[in-house]
Amino acid sequence: MTCRQSWVHTEGMNELILIVDDEPGILQTLSGILGDEGFRTITTLSGDEALVLYEAERPDVVFLDIWLPDRDGLETLQALKELDPTAAVIMMSGHGTSATAVKSIKMGAHDYLEKPLSYDSAVDAVKNALQTKRAQVATGATSVLDLGLARVDTEREFEPPPLLPQIVQSSEPQRTIKKSSVIYGLGLHSGSRTGMVIQPLPPDSGIHFITLPAGTQIPAHLSYVAQTDYATTLTSGKDHIRTVEHLLSALHVAGITNLLVKVHGEIPVLDGSSVEFCKHLLEIGIEDQGVPRKELVVDRRYEVSDAGKSLVLEPHDGLFVSYFLSYPPPVGDQLVEFEVTDFAAFMKEVAPARTFGFMRDMKMINELGLGSGGRLDNFILVGEDNVLNTELRFPDEFARHKVLDIIGDMYLLGYPLRGKITARLTGHRDNVAVQRLVVEGVG
Repeated sequence: MTCRQSWVHTEGMNELILIVDDEPGILQTLSGILGDEGFRTITTLSGDEALVLYEAERPDVVFLDIWLPDRDGLETLQALKELDPTAAVIMMSGHGTSATAVKSIKMGAHDYLEKPLSYDSAVDAVKNALQTKRAQVATGATSVLDLGLARVDTEREFEPPPLLPQIVQSSEPQRTIKKSSVIYGLGLHSGSRTGMVIQPLPPDSGIHFITLPAGTQIPAHLSYVAQTDYATTLTSGKDHIRTVEHLLSALHVAGITNLLVKVHGEIPVLDGSSVEFCKHLLEIGIEDQGVPRKELVVDRRYEVSDAGKSLVLEPHDGLFVSYFLSYPPPVGDQLVEFEVTDFAAFMKEVAPARTFGFMRDMKMINELGLGSGGRLDNFILVGEDNVLNTELRFPDEFARHKVLDIIGDMYLLGYPLRGKITARLTGHRDNVAVQRLVVEGVG
């Protein structure tokens, strides 16, 4: 195997990048991209030689291909992390799967990129890896998610959501989780590897997100909603958290009222539903905190409607959701009605319903920079005549997922909801719009 070096010096940016790939064209192209940005690069075709180079040169970031002629990329990753637990490794693959991506992140990779690499994705990945590595060195953490666990948040204030006239005290207790945990996965819309740390919070704290590695705090509240195209995004300043609705749906029904979620850009999509979040919560344990929780009790009728779509929120003793969906075949008309009674019923009837998309919309979704993480195992892809990539879990899985989204979005009011929701052909934007009416007291 050969080792080639390209040294480019730019004032203020002199970090060394090791590129490991069995395709000479990739080595040349990526070296050129990074050289244009002022980075120094060393390259090799060999996994074994990569370990020698790393030990000798201690590069700041490593680009590592999954497939190598002499050593599997994941084996090389493991060896690099054993050599240096703080090694910032960006995995690359032209034919990887979501399972491979998740496995590499669990093993300590900083990021996972699919070939062909774009100029921006390569440069952004390096800059993000460098920023994270500096934070890791400062805290002694060994990964971006360990960094989330390592950070002490004693100086932060976690204010509960604003009180509204409709808020009442319930006989149900406030809840959090019994211990901190990490969940790994891919972002549905970003396509990037992502993961999140969940940690308990004391009573009267609420649900809060913190971005990693920047550390920006974003409460899970309506006032921080920035986008509702295909998913619900929360934003504060330049930082955002995408696709919060599937996690919030599980938290809402589980009655978890106090939780800290540290996340790298986007909530992991997992299998495209809420059921894996539910299972994880049960595995780590849900803890009653011995303090009565507050609930938002709908006191009048609220309605948003437009061009045949409508969403009505009205009083009800409990939480009830009715959703009517209508698409051309193979989806058709679907009506699902679900009364939230207990967590087990939600896990059986609603939580497994996956997000979905239509082949005809893929071009527009991609142009918006969304949907990049859609894989064969984390969403339902609908063609002109049939579902293309999976077997449905329910005949009406599409409408059930809409119920799931509504339950999640409605938790952005900040408190468990007591009311009846009747929705027809609506989406995230309507879910948020009706909540704004509640906050404004406009019925």
